[in-house]
Amino acid sequence: MKFDLEAHAGAIERVGYTIIEGFLDATRLSEVRRVLGFYLGSHTGRNPFEGRSTERVYTLVARGRVFWDIVLDERVLALADRFLLPNCLLTASQAICIRPGEQPQDLHHDDTFYTVPRPRPMISISTIVAVDPFTADNGGTEVIPGSHLWGDDWRDRAAAAPRMTVTMPAGACVVFSGTLVHRGGRNRSNASRLAFSNQYCQPWARQQENFLQGVPVEVARLMPQRLQEMLGYSIYPPFMGQLTASHPAKLLEPAFENRVEAQARAAGARLPE
Repeated sequence: MKFDLEAHAGAIERVGYTIIEGFLDATRLSEVRRVLGFYLGSHTGRNPFEGRSTERVYTLVARGRVFWDIVLDERVLALADRFLLPNCLLTASQAICIRPGEQPQDLHHDDTFYTVPRPRPMISISTIVAVDPFTADNGGTEVIPGSHLWGDDWRDRAAAAPRMTVTMPAGACVVFSGTLVHRGGRNRSNASRLAFSNQYCQPWARQQENFLQGVPVEVARLMPQRLQEMLGYSIYPPFMGQLTASHPAKLLEPAFENRVEAQARAAGARLPE
């Protein structure tokens, strides 16, 4: 099915979200499950927001090549380009497994930590991909349509606003504004609900995940250049993100030597003096 960029972008503008059906085929879903299978089943969340009965696996782009292609999906990047400045960054890449008995999250929006008054243009855009089908009983994401346009009174308004569950089959992807008020739902079923979320932000914004430290350099070297740039191996003009007055991509060069260490050694100085 041909991707209708205008229809999807229009839905995000009107109600704050859109669903891309058939985002992942069965082969890629299977590969996602295979990779996540190495990491799931070892821990649960540390607080109510992460979820006491929810398991999260962070920094997915370091864990499997399948996530590289998904982050760079042309449909998602076309939507990101519509709402964000060119050369946006990846800000989060995590799997979320909501286990039976989990309580609903607090209502929130994904870029709440950017202290820019609402209403405002989005600073980030989020995706959630269903690995398991999303239903009203298994913790499917609940959204408040139109809440992406609300002001700083969003908490008061959300308390009384009707919510709807994003129901979608495995392989579908919901794309939504970073200002859309939503939450993970209660899992009343007897099975887990597995999904993963990639989030993108303005090229000038601080990322949620510190990918430059979280992704091993030897893994980052193997990635496509655009993905390297999205992790932070890039410059936002004129010089945001510079690495001691050099381009941060130099860190990926096999012969890279930290300039501060090299200059100190040449000067006979200690670090720190």
